Amino acid sequence: MEVTVLASGSRGNCICIEGNSGVLLVDAGLSAREVLRRLRDAGRDAGDVEAVLVTHEHTDHIRGVDVLARRLGVPVFGTGGTLAEFSRIWRSTAPIRMKRLNTGEPFGIGDFMVEAFPVSHDANEPCGYLVSEGGVCMGCCTDTGVVTAGMMRCLERCDAVILESNHCPDMLENGSYPEFLKRRIRSTRGHLSNRAAAACLNRLAGSIHAAVLAHLSEVNNTPEKARSSAQNGLGVSGGSVELAVAHQNPGNGAVRIRL
Repeated sequence: MEVTVLASGSRGNCICIEGNSGVLLVDAGLSAREVLRRLRDAGRDAGDVEAVLVTHEHTDHIRGVDVLARRLGVPVFGTGGTLAEFSRIWRSTAPIRMKRLNTGEPFGIGDFMVEAFPVSHDANEPCGYLVSEGGVCMGCCTDTGVVTAGMMRCLERCDAVILESNHCPDMLENGSYPEFLKRRIRSTRGHLSNRAAAACLNRLAGSIHAAVLAHLSEVNNTPEKARSSAQNGLGVSGGSVELAVAHQNPGNGAVRIRL
């Protein structure tokens, strides 16, 4: 399995997971044209895409889903709440195949096994994903205000994780955002801070061999701060864990990990 982060941040998110026989996309928060361009730049064939897995209905995760799914002729998977909101927001005259999933119930897509798990975010039934193939498991956990015990049990099954590290608490507190937005971000239904991500990685350090820090704020964080905090969280195990920071516009430097 090979995982490439095509985009990560508040202006659009998309993760490409390639297995032996196909490709899954987690979210498509860029335009369909831009997703296809980034797939080409990453050396991936759009014709290999088998499905789009949607984490929640916020625009930076679904902007291109409708057009992309119709153009590629692939289904869109999401929780009932996510698909209901998606249908309300995108009223296309050309229907797409939407497939409802239940968290905690694994299902197959080609050679992949996929399992969604609940996360804590201000959306309608948001989720993260475990994607397995060939004996390895990748965890995608972004857009959550807290890592619950149930989420940890899922992530502890992973060989690698893509984990939100959205903001530096000090930068957020002293920054220019209005107070209501600061409260939203740091709430348990907001976004994960560097400190919270580091605490999560501290617990995962003995079981994972790769971690990607994702959904960094371009205003309230820096890649250097996120990486430093994560390295402190990994502690003595840090040397055995490949650590990378995903970007909004990766260009030729897209984060790619092999499992």
